[in-house]
Formats: sequence, C-alpha cells, structure tokens
Amino acid sequence: MLDYIVVGLGLSGIAISSQLQKRGRSFVVFEDNSQTSTKVAGGIYNPVILKRFTLAWEADKQINYSIPFYQKLEEELDEKLLKPFNIYRRFHSIEEQNNWFEAADNFRLSPFLNTQLIRQVNNAIPGDFSFGKVEKTGALDTELLVRTYREYLEKHQILKNQRFDYSKLKISGKGVSYDGLEARNIIFCEGFGVVNNPYFNYLPLRGNKGEYLVIRSEELQLKQAVKSSIFILPLGNDLYKVGATYNHQDKTQAPTLAAKEKLKMDLDKMINCKYEIVDQVAGIRPATSDRRPLAGNHPEHQRLFICNGFGSRGVLIAPLISEKLLNFIEDEIPLPPEVDIRRFQKKFYRS
Repeated sequence: MLDYIVVGLGLSGIAISSQLQKRGRSFVVFEDNSQTSTKVAGGIYNPVILKRFTLAWEADKQINYSIPFYQKLEEELDEKLLKPFNIYRRFHSIEEQNNWFEAADNFRLSPFLNTQLIRQVNNAIPGDFSFGKVEKTGALDTELLVRTYREYLEKHQILKNQRFDYSKLKISGKGVSYDGLEARNIIFCEGFGVVNNPYFNYLPLRGNKGEYLVIRSEELQLKQAVKSSIFILPLGNDLYKVGATYNHQDKTQAPTLAAKEKLKMDLDKMINCKYEIVDQVAGIRPATSDRRPLAGNHPEHQRLFICNGFGSRGVLIAPLISEKLLNFIEDEIPLPPEVDIRRFQKKFYRS
C-alpha cells in the first residue's frame, strides 16, 4: 500500500511531492496537463504588495522558508531554477514616494524596501518621480521546474500521465483505492481544476485569469524587473515577460485579443523603445474568496485532503503550506485557522 496519491503537478503538487520525499513516504502522482497556471506564471517572488506598499499575507515567513526549499530542489534536479534580482517600483507622485518611506519604517517591511530612491533605472523607462527598489526578490522558472520535476518523477516511475477519474476512487476507513492502486491518503493539488472535483467543489475557489505577453527588444536592455501598472520581467536574450491581467469572469485558458491590447497599451505608456510581441500565454490562477490558501481534509472523508488556493503568490506560499498540511496529516499538528478548509464547512453541508 502506498502512503499517498497526489493529484496535480503544479506548484502545490511539486511542493507536496518534495515534502513527501523528504519524509521518505511512498507516493504516485497523477497529472494530465489540464491546468496551466504554474507553467504560465510570472514566477516572481516578492513579499510586498506594490500597489499600496504593504506586506502580503505572512510573506516574510514564506520567503524565508521558500527560497531554501527551491535551492534544495535546484540541487536535486541539477537545474538553475531561481534568478535573484531587484524589483524597481516606478512612482507616479510625490505622495507615493512618501508612502514608500512610511512603509519602510515598518519592521517587517524594512528588510525589503530600500529607502535610497533611484532616479533612473533604464533610458527606455522614463520616470518623473524616481523608483523605489525592492530587495530580496527574484523569479522562479516555473516552466523549467514543472518540466524537470515531471522528468524526475517519470525516471522514478511514480508519475501517471493520465486524467484522474473521480468515479474510480473508492474510500474506506483504512484509506483509498484507485484503479488497482491502494493508498492511505490522497491529496488533491489541482489548481483551478478542483472546481470539477466532486469532493471539494463546494469550496469558494473563484479563479482569475492571468495573461502575459512575451516581447523581444534589443533596445530595452533591462537587467532588473520594473513594476508600474504592469511588470516587465527580463528573460534573457532580449526577451521580456510583460503582465499581467486579472479577469474574474473569463474562465477559459485561451489567450484573448482584449488582454493583448490592454497589456500593449500599458507597455506603450511605460517604455519608449521599439519591441515586437513574440508570444502570449494565459492560465487560471486558483484564487479564493478570502484570499487565503485551502488546506485540510474533507468534512466526511478523513483520508481525502486538499492543498490549493494560492492565487498569484503560489511561488511563495506552496512550500510552507505543503509542510503545514503534512504536519497536520502525519503529526496531528493543527492547521492555522486562516488556511484550514474547516472555515468553509457550513458551505459543504448547505451544498
């Protein structure tokens, strides 16, 4: 009998799988490539909400845990996954500058907000009110991570390249069985795909669609990330990722002309050099109604678990929440109430 079945191989599924390996547990992963939010994510790790200069939920704790976690994965996979760089926030007014200095006085924000303003970051990105530098930031190559971790699991013959069929899942007091496999527990890490999961679709996972452009510009010559109304993220070889949009209505995964035009309009306001659009990508972020992760077990089936709902900050959130979930399962350490799905238990019994 296996210890675990894991369904999904995005940031959540990879984090869970890595934690299970660290604990020496046996498991198998099901992945059908139906959800693309991890592969198309910007991958930026940044603990600061740059719209209003506040710390994202528990982000200082998350970044201190997540970076060593990904560094360990780099060693195991023999791949360079992390790219550290500073993020420069373009100010639009004196008031924003003042708000930056005020935020930097906060002891939890001060390690990340540099109080030495930058007059100019790049000739192609004008700024009338200077730039603020966010430190201890960078990006995780999420596409490379998914591809190499998938290859790693295939090599060890613990990856099932197939759609998970909920009708084949059998639940007992001792565990679960699925298509000839038996396991003590099953963890669903399906991203927005959980809306089709009959056991957890009562949870308020709204989802929002994010779209990015990839541009090529020889003139831009940007080495750091810059945030204004949108992000510009250097990819190397004169390529840059530009994004992102947030759409709460459209739940399709196809790129749209409307998002392309919106991003192009914002980019044209931000830079003054030539560029060409070479690609556009889209995915559905698994966002929750209260902007907190979803972790815990099913109200009636104690061997069924979920690890989901990371929204646009999955790079930072996934490693720590995956550890907390396994601490809950294996060591009976209670989950933090703000992430425990028991907060939505009334919705289950009303559904």
